[in-house]
Amino acid sequence: MVYVTRIEKFNAAHKLWVKDWSEEKNWEIFGKCANPNWHGHNYTLYVTVKGKPDPVTGFLLDARVLSKIINEEVLEHLDHKNLNLDVPFIPPTMLPSTENLVMIIWDLLKDKIPSGQLHAIKLYETDKIYVEYFGE
Repeated sequence: MVYVTRIEKFNAAHKLWVKDWSEEKNWEIFGKCANPNWHGHNYTLYVTVKGKPDPVTGFLLDARVLSKIINEEVLEHLDHKNLNLDVPFIPPTMLPSTENLVMIIWDLLKDKIPSGQLHAIKLYETDKIYVEYFGE
């Protein structure tokens, strides 16, 4: 089994805030992410596909094709957007946490991979924290 990972980057703003909680509780739980005027991240997205290489090309899949799929299905919708307001496939009742984003990105990509199988989505929110999802 071969694993191919494509790395892409995007920037987006969001706010983590539960309407039913007090301001104090939101700040306690979400810290800076509860900023009423939003805040942004420079996200780094890793998309890993697994499978067996084609015997003729030696590729599991063309990395340019994977990049195009990621850009069309994910980045065009998330890059330079407010994740709370601008992205129709993020429900208004769902907080756009990194944990929720990786699951959404998985759903956007899982049926679009032309060869091999989607194995993992890893999303770095900062250089100190990332979330991984394996479709489970």
